[in-house]
Amino acid sequence: MINTKIFGRELKKLGFDFYVGVPCSFLKNLINYAINESEYIGAANEGDAVAIASGALLGGKKPVVLMQNSGLANAVSPLVSLNYPFRIPVLGFVSWRGQPGYQDEPQHELMGRITTNLLDSMQVKWMYLSADFKKAKHQISLAAKYIESGHPFFFVVKKESFEQEILQEQDRYFSVNKENISQWADNQLPTRQEALRVINGCKDGKTAQLATTGKTGRQLYEIEDACNNLYMVGSMGCIASFGLGLSISKPDFDIVVIDGDGSLLMRMGSMATIGYYNPRNMIHILLDNNAHDSTGGQKTVSHNINFINVASSCGYAKSIYIHDLNELNKCLNEWKITKGLTFLHLKISSGTEEQLSRPAIKPYEVKERLAMFLNRNVSESKGARS
Repeated sequence: MINTKIFGRELKKLGFDFYVGVPCSFLKNLINYAINESEYIGAANEGDAVAIASGALLGGKKPVVLMQNSGLANAVSPLVSLNYPFRIPVLGFVSWRGQPGYQDEPQHELMGRITTNLLDSMQVKWMYLSADFKKAKHQISLAAKYIESGHPFFFVVKKESFEQEILQEQDRYFSVNKENISQWADNQLPTRQEALRVINGCKDGKTAQLATTGKTGRQLYEIEDACNNLYMVGSMGCIASFGLGLSISKPDFDIVVIDGDGSLLMRMGSMATIGYYNPRNMIHILLDNNAHDSTGGQKTVSHNINFINVASSCGYAKSIYIHDLNELNKCLNEWKITKGLTFLHLKISSGTEEQLSRPAIKPYEVKERLAMFLNRNVSESKGARS
């Protein structure tokens, strides 16, 4: 077995000191090490974990994702439609529950047989992690080099690969909602484009705007294609988790997450994670038209959800219902001064123009451009202080 602490410190020497994971008994000792000695984010599910890690990588971290192989299925969407087109290389450790020839629970039988085939199908390079430390050390060095080329790399981990690491006592933090403003007037129901124009008009040189997949990103692109924009493609529901990872890794930037009701409903558990870790530089804006507008206008169930109370109960510092564009503009400008994790809910009208263009710039070029914007601003800030 591998000495977990020594292995973790080898990862740290290579720069991997930011972990995002979902528990698994095979990986519990590595997870315990990450909690004890590194920065660790506990995600609601494996897809969210990949998205959080991806945002953190864009912000300059070298993330590690930890998951059970049953949860690898949950991570398929971001791995194939976020990490692949945006060329975001994360390092992953996935347990091999249901390994053929070994007794395990029945729910792991099929995934145990197809785990490596699934990684192959997603074009994710992988290795079985050796239980011999010297060999494992060489393996993670190879993985680090592969990741530098822009591709994710996963280790498949067998049972009892890691020596015991005792979990230290963990503090429990309680994120408290300080402001909850529910609907108190009629909705103006502006168009999405009108709302996006207001949001875009409030940005400055320290703002990164992340637009959810579908027409939201496409309309923001038409309003202004800027180096501090990211237009999500695929990986529906992952934009808020991506924003969490970026917010944590870039605390000096304002991270504006523009979400949709269909997207948020798909991975609403991410709000609990965001609320707990509570990045004060993130504002989460829900543009809610009660429809899957990008796929033909099919209704969502958003009309049945009180998102303001959901955000409040998840620990967002401020949770505010927005009735019109003037309120939206006022809240955005106030937030830039006061900060604090904030959720805004604005009802918008459904339907968009028929001829809506798609970004001409490739997803990985969008990512690289945003990374340059973030790093350039950091360099300029350091130069101004010296």
